[in-house]
Amino acid sequence: MNPYTGQSSKLLKLIILALFGTISMVLMLLNFPLPLLPQYLKVDFSDVPALLAAILFTPAAGVVVEGVKNGIYLIYTGAADPIGVVANFFAGILFVFPAAVIYHKFRSVKSLITGLFLSSILMAVVMSVLNYFLILPAYSWFMGWESMSAQVKWVTILAGILPFNLIKGIVASALFVLLFGKMKAWIEQKSVNPSKAA
Repeated sequence: MNPYTGQSSKLLKLIILALFGTISMVLMLLNFPLPLLPQYLKVDFSDVPALLAAILFTPAAGVVVEGVKNGIYLIYTGAADPIGVVANFFAGILFVFPAAVIYHKFRSVKSLITGLFLSSILMAVVMSVLNYFLILPAYSWFMGWESMSAQVKWVTILAGILPFNLIKGIVASALFVLLFGKMKAWIEQKSVNPSKAA
């Protein structure tokens, strides 16, 4: 990939990433619950624009889009759920960054699918660990609840959070692979010359 050169090219890239972040935030609002899982766990497709940015530019660009998305969402909701926003940011990074790194190393549909599969598993496992040690205790503190016992945390994770993140990763991956298939030629052209990705 040719690096961005010149101030105008850097500005263009920032504008594109800001636009992707805004689109991601809108998609974040269009969420829906999954059957048999807790209603507060809702799937959305807000990671798709971040994935697109990470594929077009660099894995770090996907992280920027995730940051913009969650920053705008935090402002929009009036910081009603800052812990959930932080959790969403980390989940997004775990999903987008590794998949983009693997794709950029091998640059094939196979590497994209492999990266998305591994990222989905990584996101599900790491977010489960983070929920056990950090996120669920932080929620208990923030909401003024009694501290969760280890048993309650494990049940919450194994019956809700772990399958939710796995399903979310698989659904977002499937959608992105379909999108990539339709846009493959365009994506490959723009990723070779990012200044045309407008």
